[in-house]
Amino acid sequence: MVGFWHRLGTKGKAFYSATLSPPCSSPLTLPHIWVPTQTSHRPLSSGFHRATGQTRSAAEIMSGKPIAKDINLRVAAEISRMKAAIGRLPGLAVVLVGYREDSHAYVHMKLKACNEVGIETSFVQLPQDCTQDRLIDVVSSFNSNASVHGIIVQLPLPQHLDEETIINFVSPEKDVDGFHPPNMGNLALRGREPLFIPCTPKACIELLLRYRVEIIGKNAVVIGRSKIAGLSTSFLLQRHHATVSTLHSFTNNPEQITRRADIVVSDVGIPNIVGCDWLMPGAVVVDMGTNSVKDPNSPRGFRTTGDVCYEEEIKVVSAITPVPGGVGPVVISMLLCNTLYSAKRAYGFT
Repeated sequence: MVGFWHRLGTKGKAFYSATLSPPCSSPLTLPHIWVPTQTSHRPLSSGFHRATGQTRSAAEIMSGKPIAKDINLRVAAEISRMKAAIGRLPGLAVVLVGYREDSHAYVHMKLKACNEVGIETSFVQLPQDCTQDRLIDVVSSFNSNASVHGIIVQLPLPQHLDEETIINFVSPEKDVDGFHPPNMGNLALRGREPLFIPCTPKACIELLLRYRVEIIGKNAVVIGRSKIAGLSTSFLLQRHHATVSTLHSFTNNPEQITRRADIVVSDVGIPNIVGCDWLMPGAVVVDMGTNSVKDPNSPRGFRTTGDVCYEEEIKVVSAITPVPGGVGPVVISMLLCNTLYSAKRAYGFT
């Protein structure tokens, strides 16, 4: 097991890819999370079918595609309303360094989604050997561009670039990925609200809410503590009053902890690290792992898989997200929501 988790410590961060009625169930201000009331969304227990109240006989597949479609339609409608009222559109700047095929694929999906809902985009691709000063100059130029309301620097960056330094150069008011220290700090502190909720954990909560998985009072385990997903997901689950445990490369006997969890969220970056023997029967699994596995039969030369042994776990759990098609589409929708919110704040549009 020590060697097993050593792989997590060395590999887990090597691969990474965020109105009218609110576009998503967890709007940016998240009033029902910060201050729960008697009318808060309190879904049925994860071990029961949400319509009948009976024990589930088969796992529910928590697809993100229909959720993303609904959110994107709402975002597009709100952008149309803003354009008609003030003649302005949201703007998103995307910076990509290097030539990773997986990063190219993710950037393409983000730009495509922006185009479909009406968000204007600026895309800059820099060479693999780009200097840190050059990258900072590009980010700084977008910081000062009033027509740009969101900036994302696609991660991971080449090893010679300092991700923390680059992220800190993004204006907090345009940090639609939600990685800037003020955003993360306010997410962690009770009673405060971040400017932006990071897209991946926000998508995780959105899926749980939409599929009516009960969070309040449940035992939740987050495997991994990356800033992009794991750590911020732990914060957000605590905001929903779950009892949260975070597992990492120094955790002893992780499978004993996950077997007591009602909700298991994986953010590791290692294919099939979570097997069915790690899970309590009836648990809900959100697989946020995004791993590229070489596949000569794929047109792209690789396929995307998650952290969990999907074919095994589907026989044990009550609900599970597929990879691809689970969290991923909703993550992009959350990016659209954050960008729209930033533009509305910049223009004072309500």
